[in-house]
Amino acid sequence: MSRSFEHAYQGLVYAVRTQRNMRIHVTAAVVVLVVGLLVGVSALELVALILAIMFVLVTELLNTAMEFAVDLVTEEYHPLAKLAKDVAAGAVLVSSIGAVLVGYLVLASRLGPPTLHVIETVRRSPASLTLIALGLVVLLVLLVKAITHAPSAFAGGMPSGHAAVAFGGWVAVSFTAARGPHGGIVSLIALVMALLVCQSRVEGGIHSVYQVVAGAVLGGLVSVAVFQLL
Repeated sequence: MSRSFEHAYQGLVYAVRTQRNMRIHVTAAVVVLVVGLLVGVSALELVALILAIMFVLVTELLNTAMEFAVDLVTEEYHPLAKLAKDVAAGAVLVSSIGAVLVGYLVLASRLGPPTLHVIETVRRSPASLTLIALGLVVLLVLLVKAITHAPSAFAGGMPSGHAAVAFGGWVAVSFTAARGPHGGIVSLIALVMALLVCQSRVEGGIHSVYQVVAGAVLGGLVSVAVFQLL
C-alpha cells in the first residue's frame, strides 16, 4: 500500500515538475480556492469548486500519461497517434471550460460590485471590446474550419481567418474612430488594408474568393455584434 502511494506521489510530482500546463492548473486551483475561502463560499459551493479542480487535474494527468504511452509505442509520426493526443488534449480543454464556468457561477455573486465594475470598464474601453471581438472571430473561424474539415487551422480552408480578422479589425477601428474628427478617413484606410489582406490570400492561392468573402462577412458581423451589444 505504501509503495502504491509512493508511485502515485512520484507521478504527480513528475507531472507538476515537467508539464507547464499542469503547473498552470495547480496555480489557478490555489488562487481559486484562496479567493473562495476569502469571500466565504458555502460548504456545497466549496465542494463544487474542488470537484471542478480535481476533474481538470485528473484529465491533465491522463493527457500526460497518454502522451507518454503514445511516444513509447512509436516515435514516428502516425495519424492515429496524433489523433489520440489531440483527443486527450480536447478532454483537458473541455474540463477546463467547465471549471471556469463553475468558478464563475460560484464566485461571481460574491464579487458582485467588482464584477459589475469590470464589465462596465470593459464596455467603456474600445481596446477591450476590440480584443473581445477579435478573440471571438478567431474562435468562430477555428470552429467553422473544424466543422468544414479544413486541411489546416491556420492556412487554407473555409473561411479565411486572415480575412475574418482583417474585417473584424476594420469594424473595430471604424467604431473607435467614429468618436474622433477624422473617423471617416481612418475607417477608409482600415478598409483598404483589410481588402489588401484579402487580396493577398487569393493571389497567394491560399483561399478562394468565396472563402475570403465568407471570412470577411464573419469577422465584420461578429465585431458589429460585440460593439453594438456590449
